[in-house]
Amino acid sequence: MANMDRANGKITINEIREFEGQYVLKLPEQYIDFLLKYNGGYPEASTFKISDEEGESVVNKFYGIGDMKGNLAKVFEVLDGELPEGFISIGSDPGGNEICIGISEEYFGKIYFWMHDMESDEEMDNMYFLSNSFNEFFDNLY
Repeated sequence: MANMDRANGKITINEIREFEGQYVLKLPEQYIDFLLKYNGGYPEASTFKISDEEGESVVNKFYGIGDMKGNLAKVFEVLDGELPEGFISIGSDPGGNEICIGISEEYFGKIYFWMHDMESDEEMDNMYFLSNSFNEFFDNLY
């Protein structure tokens, strides 16, 4: 797995379960493992490919749980109703676009990139598939 340049303060599995209970969702195990190890922060390697047409972007930061700027709870509340159903944002790029993980059956554990300023007629038009799992996404950052 890739490494983090700076991580947030440690959290416990109970804090993660509390977050899941508060927002009535289930996080994928790979992402839970990441939160337990790093609780978000800034990755050493941060570049990823969106698509051939859209090119690349970078992870500005991964969100964590707790009292920090850009925490999962605050982002979840701000983006509620903005993101397609079945996704939560786990990080952002410098342009305010979001790196999302699927929390519904159809998309569970998959990583997508949501472009906030792209007009879309269909719910998934501004979502770009990045990887089948969190570990695959994190390990492929360059």
